[in-house]
Amino acid sequence: MIGRIAGRLEYRATDHVLIDVRGVGYVVYVSDRVLAQLPGPGEAVALYTELLVREDILQLFGFPTLVEKEWHRLLLTVQGIGAKASLAILGALGADGLSRAIALADWSAVARAKGVGPKTAQRVVNELKDKAPSVMAMGAQPAAMRESEADDAAVIEDAAPAETAPATKPKAQPKARGNAEAQADALSALGNLGYGLSDAAAAVAEAAHEDPEAGTPELIRAALRRLAPKER
Repeated sequence: MIGRIAGRLEYRATDHVLIDVRGVGYVVYVSDRVLAQLPGPGEAVALYTELLVREDILQLFGFPTLVEKEWHRLLLTVQGIGAKASLAILGALGADGLSRAIALADWSAVARAKGVGPKTAQRVVNELKDKAPSVMAMGAQPAAMRESEADDAAVIEDAAPAETAPATKPKAQPKARGNAEAQADALSALGNLGYGLSDAAAAVAEAAHEDPEAGTPELIRAALRRLAPKER
């Protein structure tokens, strides 16, 4: 099983990229959102991957984080959702957007993905509402894993031939990563307080939607206000 690839981006197509790993080229299919975030040809890149095995084909699908990879795997458990539809959903919403859509039961957001109709979008929300909190709780990558990616980039540069221009560093992750970490921490804290993951995830998603810049303490307070029993 190929779980992660780090190498040089050789070329970009409309739905996939070719990554050279010490002389071996891997074709990796990615969403539109991921494709737009990747660096240019000749630059260092690292992606988590999922291998699709069928009788007639082997395909690699790439994701910038483990959380997005786990979302892909979870989406594939939904009837009628294949790898192409999963990438379309993640491309339209991203991991954070999909978390919010599932938590808020907003199937119309899922239906914005290319090739995903209303019935399929409703099925995604209904089937994943109880499974999704476990993926939401994963949060962002551990610091040790981010350091590992930096080491990979250094190894790639060291392995470059003399005549090849040194690779530049991979593009920095979007600032939204910080809010994703805050949401994950807030969800974990609410779980420790005894709240159900589904209710907690919905409350955190609503709070994060209202204040995208909120940190963990602010998200916890806002979520607790939503989870508090309503006075009659």
